[in-house]
Amino acid sequence: MLTRSHILVTGGTGSFGQRFVAHALARYNPQRLIVYSRDEMKQWEMSKRYRGDDRVRFFIGDVRDGDRLWRALDGVEHVVHAAALKIVPVAEYNPFECVKTNVLGAMNVIDACIDRRVKRVVALSTDKASSPVNLYGASKLASDKLFVAGNSYAASGDTRFAVVRYGNVMGSRGSVIPLFLSLAHTGTLPITSAEMTRFMITVDEGIELVLHAFDDMVGGEIYVRRIPSMKVVDIARAIAPDARHDIIGIRPGEKLHEQMIGIDDAPHTYEYQTYYKILPAIHEWSSDPARITGGARVAADFSYRSDNNPQWMTVEALRGWVERNRDQIGRL
Repeated sequence: MLTRSHILVTGGTGSFGQRFVAHALARYNPQRLIVYSRDEMKQWEMSKRYRGDDRVRFFIGDVRDGDRLWRALDGVEHVVHAAALKIVPVAEYNPFECVKTNVLGAMNVIDACIDRRVKRVVALSTDKASSPVNLYGASKLASDKLFVAGNSYAASGDTRFAVVRYGNVMGSRGSVIPLFLSLAHTGTLPITSAEMTRFMITVDEGIELVLHAFDDMVGGEIYVRRIPSMKVVDIARAIAPDARHDIIGIRPGEKLHEQMIGIDDAPHTYEYQTYYKILPAIHEWSSDPARITGGARVAADFSYRSDNNPQWMTVEALRGWVERNRDQIGRL
């Protein structure tokens, strides 16, 4: 579907966006790939890697600015919406800004994509959107609901929207792995709780889920990647085996265990080999065979949390991943 198409990525200079751009250029040879973001310095640095490649365009703009989005979407067929204000403590202390980007920005993307007759839109979500306890998660839950309902909002138009949801991206900027690597030389690592668990996913696995969503979506689906969990103390042991653990307590807005599918979503959730699919409850879409496509309905009491996950990553596996990807950790 993406081959030789016109693609726009909001938040295109972020952790996901940078890797997705490189992947899409190599795999699909799009006619035009637009990087849409508000950070001119990140765009300037990223543009150096694509100098002379006339497929790649850079658009300074903010998802808060509907007019600018409308202009950037001229002729675009597919959109990946990766722009977000996503650092939990930042969102807690800047709530108005979080809502403007994550909720009002989502509304602008939906409106502009419908008006510009974009074919398919895939929005990135987070495990924190399931039963949220912080503003970031609540804003992304609202965003998810907006994108699902956008399929009705499009009315007779051809624009279709879907969402992908996954957990902690290993090695991304601001995440726990680069933090522990930066502190390993001190001999002490800060641990919020000895029992805390988190989902683990590579950015490439996240990209594959987005690409699958483009191919599979009918409209309104939330795709959840099946990925392993780890205890935060085991992440610390993988990074610095001999370091002392300083228990600092759970920070404002954090959960002890993350959740990607709650029990309330179970009646609308189907299981596949590498992912789950939450179908929209509206319009009886959750019983639509075109959206189910061979999946098996999960049990009525099903939930998908980082502590009840049947898949776990070992300390040795994470240590090997870190060694193989050390030059990329914290850079994306």
